[in-house]
Amino acid sequence: MWTMGYGNFLSSPLKDLDLSYVCAKITLVGIPNDVNVLYHVFSSLAAESINVDMIVQAGTVGEITDLTFTVTQEELEPALGTIAKVQGDQKRQVLCDENVAKISIVGAGMMTNPGVAAGMFEALNAENIPVFVVSTSEIKVSCLVPRANYQRAVQACHRKFGLDSAK
Repeated sequence: MWTMGYGNFLSSPLKDLDLSYVCAKITLVGIPNDVNVLYHVFSSLAAESINVDMIVQAGTVGEITDLTFTVTQEELEPALGTIAKVQGDQKRQVLCDENVAKISIVGAGMMTNPGVAAGMFEALNAENIPVFVVSTSEIKVSCLVPRANYQRAVQACHRKFGLDSAK
């Protein structure tokens, strides 16, 4: 991952465009909606020194949920091995996608400038770039996009947020 700094931190809602080209998405489908499961999954990955980036729990229906997270491509196989150990005999469906890239817009000004996330989605939509996962905080919006569309996604966000001159 690398960071490109742009603009004035205080006058612009965006400070950076964070880019991660080499990542993989793992989704655990139909797992119990229980914090103990989250603890076991992520503590087991940490014990194997596997760094996790985006984490999204979604699709919760009653006591069942889906859990998606990203790792580097280099850590994909070790992560899948660790997940298999954590599951033990309770095998659940595990989906994996190595053909994704992460693009994030970052800036403290996002907290006081409504519509920044909408602007990112507008830029990606204008280029017909699918978004597989979205993760946010007060100062960051991250999207997983198809790796094949990565350069177009970066260029679209550059244009949308007036970052063209900083390429």
